[in-house]
Amino acid sequence: MEATIGDEIRIHGNTVGHPDKHCEIIEVHGPGGEPPYLVRFPDGQTRLLFPGPDAVIIPRQRGAAAG
Repeated sequence: MEATIGDEIRIHGNTVGHPDKHCEIIEVHGPGGEPPYLVRFPDGQTRLLFPGPDAVIIPRQRGAAAG
């Protein structure tokens, strides 16, 4: 798993009725973009996260090339 600052992590709910969680990566502590990641949740809380197999990295939107 590799990520950069600004990417989003989505953690899929693994129990019926538990929604997915999402957070923004604000620091990458592993070499080459690997975990652990310092993340910020929508409510402002930050945590050090070692994502498991139920997590997916969604790359941040990069600027579109001018045409």
